[in-house]
Amino acid sequence: MSEQKTVQLDELPLNDELVARYLEDNPEFFNRNPELVTQLRIQDPHRGTISLVERQQQQLRHKVQGLEEEITQLMSIANSNEQLFRLYSDLYLQLIDTDSIETLFSTLQKATLELLSLSDLKIWFTEAFSVDHPSVVANDCSEVINGRLEKDDYYFGRLQQSEQQLIFGHTNAGSVVLIKLTHEEQLLGFLAISSSDADHFDPRMDTLLLSQFRKLVAKLLFQQLTNAA
Repeated sequence: MSEQKTVQLDELPLNDELVARYLEDNPEFFNRNPELVTQLRIQDPHRGTISLVERQQQQLRHKVQGLEEEITQLMSIANSNEQLFRLYSDLYLQLIDTDSIETLFSTLQKATLELLSLSDLKIWFTEAFSVDHPSVVANDCSEVINGRLEKDDYYFGRLQQSEQQLIFGHTNAGSVVLIKLTHEEQLLGFLAISSSDADHFDPRMDTLLLSQFRKLVAKLLFQQLTNAA
């Protein structure tokens, strides 16, 4: 019986799966056959044939290099976020010090164009307020806010040309963010900020800083509009 079993095992076709499974099930294989670690040669597209040890070192170097690149990228993002946080902090102080709605709009527009290096900023109100400022949208944008911000506080991405024309007065191949402005559950309108970069405003963007910005702007607008009424 044992001889028949041995013959059957010897007749099993050897393939990558069987070899891999055997090595996984026998982790002490190379301890029992240490000479194979240096004797076995592996084809490398850049270096010809290399040993298992060299292949392991190569893989470790690639892993370390990947980790270093990831750390560098994270540090770059952290530095960018720190700079952005400081910009927002300075902007908040400027907004709080504004004494009129016109000054508030001018501060927002200046921060958008100069500090953040974006293309344009527009504000649309759900009600007609007597505010004379180039950032205020005179066209009826109720369809835009119903279509883009009905269920969300933000919209990131591109707009149709008709929507761009209503808000900005021209078309733009870039991207925008629409920010719904509400205060004490009262809908005031929305803030529209555009970028010439089509990928700048992306749906995956983090909204932590924008959330604080949205609440502050809505509150200040509500206070200024109430005082002006």
